[in-house]
Amino acid sequence: MEIILSKNAGFCPGVRRADKAVSELIDNKGENDLIFTLGPLIHNGVYVSALEEKGVRAISISQVEDIIKANPKMNITLVVRTHGISVEDDLFLQKLESEYHNFRLIDMTCPSVKKIHEIARSKTNEDTYFLLFGSKTHPESVATISYAKGEKMIFSSLEELERIDFQGKTPILCAQTTANLLQFTQIKKIFKKLYTNAIFFDTICSVTENRQYEAIDIAKKSDVMIVIGGRDSSNTAKLYSLCSEVCPKVLLIETLRDLTTDFPDSAHCAGITAGASTPDGIIMEVFKAMENFSQMLEGSLKTLHTGETVTGTVFTIGQNEIKLDLGAKFTGVLTREQITDDPDVKLSEMFKIGDQVDVFVIRVEDGKGIATVSKKRVDADNSWVVLKDAHENGTVIEGKIVSLTKGGVLLSYLGNTVFIPASQTGIARGGDLSALVGTIQRVRIIEFDVAKKKALGSIKVILNEEKKAREDAVWATLEVGAEFVGVVKNLTNYGAFVDIGGVDGMVHNSELSWKRIKHPSQVVSVGQEIKVYIKELDVEKRRISLGYKTQDMDCWYKFTQEYKVGDVVSAKIVSIMPFGAFAEVYEDVDGLIHISRISTERISSPADVLKVGDVVDVKIIEIDNENRKLALSIRALIEAEQRAAAAEARAAEKAAREAEKAERDAEAAAEAERIAQERADMAPYIVGSI
Repeated sequence: MEIILSKNAGFCPGVRRADKAVSELIDNKGENDLIFTLGPLIHNGVYVSALEEKGVRAISISQVEDIIKANPKMNITLVVRTHGISVEDDLFLQKLESEYHNFRLIDMTCPSVKKIHEIARSKTNEDTYFLLFGSKTHPESVATISYAKGEKMIFSSLEELERIDFQGKTPILCAQTTANLLQFTQIKKIFKKLYTNAIFFDTICSVTENRQYEAIDIAKKSDVMIVIGGRDSSNTAKLYSLCSEVCPKVLLIETLRDLTTDFPDSAHCAGITAGASTPDGIIMEVFKAMENFSQMLEGSLKTLHTGETVTGTVFTIGQNEIKLDLGAKFTGVLTREQITDDPDVKLSEMFKIGDQVDVFVIRVEDGKGIATVSKKRVDADNSWVVLKDAHENGTVIEGKIVSLTKGGVLLSYLGNTVFIPASQTGIARGGDLSALVGTIQRVRIIEFDVAKKKALGSIKVILNEEKKAREDAVWATLEVGAEFVGVVKNLTNYGAFVDIGGVDGMVHNSELSWKRIKHPSQVVSVGQEIKVYIKELDVEKRRISLGYKTQDMDCWYKFTQEYKVGDVVSAKIVSIMPFGAFAEVYEDVDGLIHISRISTERISSPADVLKVGDVVDVKIIEIDNENRKLALSIRALIEAEQRAAAAEARAAEKAAREAEKAERDAEAAAEAERIAQERADMAPYIVGSI
């Protein structure tokens, strides 16, 4: 029986990272140290039990503070598991960490999960409807949904999705990192047709995606499929479900003790895969048991011949070679030189125990019991088949740029090279292509010649596709009136092009300033951040007209808010014309003093009285808001002064007349009083004489 072990089985990078962190805590644990995980670190009972034996206990959020208070003299470390935690729990734990000096928090949330948290936090608002495809009770989904604003929901089927009333809100669709890829792909395909404004994010973990695809591929070839993982593990359950659709018999086991061998007598091939939370040791234990079972069925080990291609399983990894179990009486020795041309590659990063590797048998040494094998030889032969498929299907490949060559660069892929012309590198003409050497690049095969063993690739095509995807995502959110803080990218004679987050819009000169300008450089510069808003939007032609100037920037508006007709202002003469003089009364606001309004006397030219730079007082006699024109007058002030002087003179003359009359009246009164006194003095004499 052939045994096929999935290359992607076992711990994913997120779980491996968390496992390493906890292992280091255990290794450095002191007498006064207590280590806890917030819930099971991973969904694998065997692994969790092993942690408990080493003193690491899983607790709930409600127990944390009580444990801290009950152990004031102990150093308490709490590890947040890979599934992540809710906003509320995160804030609560941060608060505890700041309040208790003996409490330390270590966040081991998977980076892929963090990515969805950030999408939920930054892309949602009151106008969006956040949808998460996954299990409603899975801790990852429960935590993720808490970060979304506005309407939100966890769903597990297309039927649930179709019943939602979005009420005009923009749907944003994500998936739990361990969700069923095939289901999510189908849901996206249908949903895109129903809601053209929907925004999609591919958040199923790439490791999960690769594991699911590989498991399906192996299951199709197998008569029996063994899926190893915790019974509470979501991604293990997805693997079991996917394999069950294409394989007649699928076994779900946690450890070797759960394995049965009641396979059909006709079974010729058995596949093995494992969830992201399954330790390597359990996988290899099952793999070796299946190998022994297979050998027992076959009766003897297979023979090995020079020149044939065989599949071996990695059981030892050294610095310069790995050893393979070839299922024969010979051990396969695979040296670095027969693996890769890259001297910087670490074999421990390329392979893990249990990996299956196809190799070409170079030499069989009976006396030593070893077979010298080559992976490069197989890769070189197989890569042309893969490159051919990639060319025909438009599949993207990934490889390392190894060197410069005439007219471009060379990319190494599975032992063969792909030529990338300079025009397809994505670097501007005349740019430094050496910057690409040593980098990992994604490439699409645009030309392929099997006979000549030549492949021509393009990085530029991928970059353009990614740029278009980013632009499409931005276009889906654009609407007239939306405001952005953009970056000025380019200036032309007629306006400025501004990047508003992945797409460019144009601010016409007339929208840059309230006054007439000859060039946008009079207002903005390349690289400057400016606040703009969408004035017009042409989705079909992909054109965006932006506005920049606002009423607050309008000097005319500010002037009219401060001054009115009849006000007197100080003005600076800025130009003199035959018909009058223009004077600046406010920043960028000029008014006309007509020649007839300059002086009370007839003048032949404004220059007879005024010159540029003079500062004079003027009276506002007319404000034309529609045409933005201002009429000013110096003569009105002179005439007002003259009228005031005449009125003052008249008042003084009247006052003088009134004073003169008052003086005459006073003199007359005094004379009358004198006469009366004289009569009074004479009265006695006049009476006596009678």
